[in-house]
Amino acid sequence: MRYGVRDGRFGAGWYGGGAGGARRRGVLAGLALAGCGALLASGCSASGAGGAPPGAGGSPPGASAAASAGASPGASVPPAKGSVQVTGEVAKGLESPWGVAPLPGGDLLVGSRDKGTISRVRTDTGAVTEIGKVPGVAPGGEGGLLGLALSPHFASDRLVYAYFTTESDNRIARMRYDEQRPPGQQLGAPDTVLRGIPKGVFHNGGRIAFGPDGMLYAGTGETGNTALAQDRKSLGGKILRMTPDGKPVHGNPEPDSVVYSWGHRNVQGLAWDADKRLWASEFGQHRWDELNIIEPGGNYGWPEVEGKGGAAGFRDPVAVWKTDEASPSGIAWAEGSIWMASLKGERLWRIPLKGAVPAAEPEAFLTGRYGRLRTVVALGGDRLLLVTSETDGRGSPQAGDDRILSLTVR
Repeated sequence: MRYGVRDGRFGAGWYGGGAGGARRRGVLAGLALAGCGALLASGCSASGAGGAPPGAGGSPPGASAAASAGASPGASVPPAKGSVQVTGEVAKGLESPWGVAPLPGGDLLVGSRDKGTISRVRTDTGAVTEIGKVPGVAPGGEGGLLGLALSPHFASDRLVYAYFTTESDNRIARMRYDEQRPPGQQLGAPDTVLRGIPKGVFHNGGRIAFGPDGMLYAGTGETGNTALAQDRKSLGGKILRMTPDGKPVHGNPEPDSVVYSWGHRNVQGLAWDADKRLWASEFGQHRWDELNIIEPGGNYGWPEVEGKGGAAGFRDPVAVWKTDEASPSGIAWAEGSIWMASLKGERLWRIPLKGAVPAAEPEAFLTGRYGRLRTVVALGGDRLLLVTSETDGRGSPQAGDDRILSLTVR
């Protein structure tokens, strides 16, 4: 019996692209890129995945709302059954795409995990132009150039934030994006805002986003060293909250620490709902993957608990999946639901919400049609972007992989 890794899980056998080369492809003939450009040109947030306006810190967003399971007065509850329509192919031929940051005007910044480069994708034509390489990126295993986010003040400061693996650690740095410089030379020198996040071959976390409070959040992994998740002094196996300069912020559990929650195995997705509650997706080990609602100071149980344990002192996930059906990565909130990309599961999950609890059973879409799914980006209203991940070393890439798809959802 060979021992390998299943999307960051230590276990028996090596799992690649799920259905492999025989999976059904859902690339729709005749989809016009011009239509995608019109779709994406409005409503893109300049603050990254969180869609955050500038803020002054203070109490974390949704901290009190997270404690209440009910929906806000007057809030509509999404239908039990939803729908997904693939409306276009925004870009193709991408290598190991991971982080995505929508620019004002509709174009996208997309990072390549293994190349350590950031490219600009024109959503009207699908053209991909490298804007620069992030110095110090040391790809390997699940590490490399991971999450991207734009400064809440991007219109004036032009700062792009990146979470990436180096030879010694995972860290977050920001770089100035100067469109007036030649292609390939448009990124300024990195200014490190946080260093010392543990690195490993596996479980590097990597998702970053600015929240509704204007603060920067980051999901980290425990690198396979399970004890780090419960070590309050370690940055591994945590969700972190910091100022845009990387400093601890008022409202954190400990005023001198960026640690916001702990007991996580490998956080891969961050998103806020309409009531500013923070949600996070997380890899389990052999049994249960998780969707959690995050509260400051919450202990989410790893490695003592996997899935719903009901143990005193630990917070149970809102929803769980068998690991073959998920291996969750990025998430986004739209139309009253959390939408969760799945790697090994090769599907997009919809979790309709009534406040802080599911309104109905999770629902799967696009199963096996596009292979492994890495990142979901909300564009406002019923529009999402979905990024595939077939060229990450565990997929079965076909001609045109990897892709960014535009979706309309309900």
